[in-house]
Amino acid sequence: MMEISKKLNVSHNKIVYWMNQYNIQRRTRSEAVYKKHNPKGNPFRIKQIKNKKDFFIYGMGLGIYWGEGNKADKNSIRIGTSDPQMIIQFRYFLLYVCGVPISKFKYSLMCFKNSNISLAKKYWSKALKIKSKQLGKVTKIPPMGKGRYKKISNYGVCTIYVNNTKLKKWIMDELETLKYNKLLRRFSSVG
Repeated sequence: MMEISKKLNVSHNKIVYWMNQYNIQRRTRSEAVYKKHNPKGNPFRIKQIKNKKDFFIYGMGLGIYWGEGNKADKNSIRIGTSDPQMIIQFRYFLLYVCGVPISKFKYSLMCFKNSNISLAKKYWSKALKIKSKQLGKVTKIPPMGKGRYKKISNYGVCTIYVNNTKLKKWIMDELETLKYNKLLRRFSSVG
């Protein structure tokens, strides 16, 4: 409504008044922001599960997210791990099942006290087949007393993430279905 009032060079109150007069529904602020950032609709399209391959990739992706994913942030889907294959498999789930365009993927890197950031970036860019500049933010954790970890990855922990509240909600809803064993009933006819 603020943008409309600026474009029409009228007060915000006038927009509110006329919307009330004509009973025009208002979007929430988060819906308006989502629409502004996604003018063509959702930047993903969930694949219909039709066969065992689809079901396997679907289950694998949800399993990875269940075990490694950040569930607290309601705006993004993210996993962080020191295992490049896990990121590759999760990325495939996002591409194949969720229909997320590769341009929407973001990466970050967290290195430990003994890590060489330059070598870590080369390692992850080669393992994930991405440009090192795609790794975005690199955080180095300073030494914190005596560590208890026997084996710390020299290449740190890489995080892959996609920012989308609706996709995050879909994944969390699917995990709830999985938790209550409804998943097997839903896909019992998959051939």
